[in-house]
Amino acid sequence: MPDTHTLDPLVLGDLLRVASAPDFNDWREQIRRTGGCADPIHLTGWTVVRDKVTGRVLHDAVSGEQPGGRLRIACGNRRATRCPPCAYLYAGDAYHLVRAGLSGDDRMNIPATVRERPRVFATLTAPSFGPVHNIPDTGSGRCRCGTRHPEPDPALGTPLAPETYDYAGAVLFNNHAGELWHRFINRLRRELASAAGLTQTAFRDTARLSFNKVAEFQKRGAIHFHAVIRLDGPDGPDTPPPPWATIDLLTDSIREAVVHPYVGVRVRPVGDQPARLLRWGTKLDVSAITAFDTDDVSESKVTSYVAKYATKAAEETGALDRRIGELAELDRAHVPDHTSRLIRACHDLDPLYPERRLWAWAHMLGFRGHFLTKSRTYSSTFTARRQVRADYRAAQQRDALGLPDPDTTLVLADWRYAGHGHTPGESAFAASIAEDIRINRETAREALLSEGSTA
Repeated sequence: MPDTHTLDPLVLGDLLRVASAPDFNDWREQIRRTGGCADPIHLTGWTVVRDKVTGRVLHDAVSGEQPGGRLRIACGNRRATRCPPCAYLYAGDAYHLVRAGLSGDDRMNIPATVRERPRVFATLTAPSFGPVHNIPDTGSGRCRCGTRHPEPDPALGTPLAPETYDYAGAVLFNNHAGELWHRFINRLRRELASAAGLTQTAFRDTARLSFNKVAEFQKRGAIHFHAVIRLDGPDGPDTPPPPWATIDLLTDSIREAVVHPYVGVRVRPVGDQPARLLRWGTKLDVSAITAFDTDDVSESKVTSYVAKYATKAAEETGALDRRIGELAELDRAHVPDHTSRLIRACHDLDPLYPERRLWAWAHMLGFRGHFLTKSRTYSSTFTARRQVRADYRAAQQRDALGLPDPDTTLVLADWRYAGHGHTPGESAFAASIAEDIRINRETAREALLSEGSTA
């Protein structure tokens, strides 16, 4: 039950309305099944389950029998700022997909032998667009402004001289980052083939490059990528790589590919904007991934790191977590000055590069790619993970309804979108349900850890 002492009177009034409704318990159960989703999808329609042989109706369901005449399902939004319960589920899927590519998983048909493959964790960063306030890794620890910035200092990542900072270059880099990654991967395959003394065709016949990457916004608002990169045999994880495939060869090839002259994206000059060649920054980190949790770059630490950033976006820099309709929204939302300047740069550049849709992606500071992507053979897919979950829940429902094996039944359905979201009172209840689920989950996890430590 929400804490009514801290609620706005309008929210409290709606909460009492929801709680006093005759179908409140059914509504609450619907929301519980969504995990306490903050913005559920509303559907109207029907489902009929028939016997394939006799045509007899074994079960039927219509939206008119649901609370408010609607079926509510989880929104599935990956952003933690928009829907924490759905983001938690997304992060869990991301964790298992990344982990399977590092440790193997029989349920995803990924053999445990992937642990023996050459694999590294690489971080590719953006170039400089002007000096920013930072915490130097070496020396006195003083920023170029002469200050020792504490870690939570909001000045970190902001320009020392905003009037000369290349805001246009920053958002154009973010906007083209996906293409730059694609060129890097293509070049990496060529570098690997060259290092092994092979042609491109021979390389494809003997080895395959697999990867999983996640995007992260630095404090300065520039995108960079963290990637797990692995070498397999020609058929992916089911086949071992050739003898020449080593971690050193993979590491050296990555370093060569990043700085290769062909790994760049040219942006045409237009208006007051010069021609640009967008390239990776000079800061590159490539580390071998180990199986030992005590190491800094272990399987478990890399997996957790990638999964953590799978649910984050540009709002980490103070940007909005939704598309922006007008610039006035920045002032109303109190967006930090540096982030506001990046968004305004998207607005100003949009007419010059209409094909890049910079204003449509201004809330992402120009970045228009997926936050988590993987090559086809790295591991399983999000679709497969969701299907496993859907099949499990369908089996639970069949058991609860006493329905026979799905091979002997025919399911007919027609469901249509009818809206989304909660009223203010419903939203308070949903947040309370989500918190209860979270606490129960944490309690169960602690109990398992406690049992393991005493075993």
